[in-house]
Formats: sequence, structure tokens, C-alpha cells
Amino acid sequence: MYDSGKGAGQAAQSKRKDARRNQQTLLDAATAVFVTSGVEAPVRDIAAKASVGIGTIYRHFPTRADLVIAVYRHQVDACAEAGPALLTTSPTPHAALGRWVDLFVDFLVTKHGLAAALQADNAGFDTLHTYFLDRLLPVCTQLLDAAAAAGEIRPGLTAYQLMRGVGNLCIGADSDPRYDARLLVTLLVAGLRQPH
Repeated sequence: MYDSGKGAGQAAQSKRKDARRNQQTLLDAATAVFVTSGVEAPVRDIAAKASVGIGTIYRHFPTRADLVIAVYRHQVDACAEAGPALLTTSPTPHAALGRWVDLFVDFLVTKHGLAAALQADNAGFDTLHTYFLDRLLPVCTQLLDAAAAAGEIRPGLTAYQLMRGVGNLCIGADSDPRYDARLLVTLLVAGLRQPH
């Protein structure tokens, strides 16, 4: 009797894992499509990339805004989780910071068109911006502090200043092929180094 209850619980848990994995696959596919085609990309392109039917996407995300918001949060979470991992796997804290900033730039690219997708939902946009700051500022601070403590970068730069600077360098990068935002961001991160 107890076994059947345990079996049903395990089946439900396995189903939830499958649902999370399926949603993860959809979000990864949507992210990739948004990077190349923007947030207005056809849902059929996302479905094809995820190898699912269009109905599956709409079952998880009834509106485009739902999908865009989910991708945004998914990218913020991935960027936040990457920081501590990069600190443990990179050869130096400065290298970890550089790799994290690359991920942050990737995130900023997927964010293009977010405001249009949310249209007049200022409260929704503000909520996402708060989520963005709450999740990413502490991670960027941790990376900056580690690099400063190792003597690799000048102390005193705040995470907000760095993230704002990187964001400003990325503005318009998608609309001008002559502008290489990633090159300038790389120069910015290199310029943080402590002079020897």
C-alpha cells in the first residue's frame, strides 16, 4: 500500500522534471531565435528550433509577452548562476569577470525589443528591471570584489557602474554593422586592470 503511494509520488516528480526540462528546452530555443531574429521572430521558428509543435509553446506561454518575459528571466538567472561558477573555474578573478561580462552582453542582445513586446505594461517592465538588478548586481559585485582583492583591478568601481557602462556600449549595436560593441566592452574590461 505504501509502495503504490510512493510510486505515484515518484511518477508525479518525474513528470514535473520532464515539464521543467521541456520548458528549459523551449526557453533555450527562444533565446537562440531572439538573438538572431529579435523578439518578434515567428513562433514557428522557435518551435522548429525546440523540435516541438507550436501548440506546445502556447501551452507554456499563452502570449508573446509571456514568452519574452520568461526568456528574460531565464537569461537573468543563467547570468546570475554563472558568476560564482566562473570564479571557481577561471584561472583568475579578472578572467572570470571578463567571461561573465561576455555572458552579460549576450543577455543584453536578447533583451532588444523587450519594451515593445510588453507594450504599455510599465509595471511589468519595472518588475523585470527590479528582478534584473536584484539578481545581477550582487553577482557582479562578487566578481569585482574578487578581482580587486586579488590586486588585478582598480578598486572602487561599483557593479552598477560597470553594468551600466556595458549596457550603454551595447546600445545600437544590432542596428549598425560598423559598430562592434563586444570589442569596446572587451577594452573596457581590460582597462579595469591595475597598472603595474
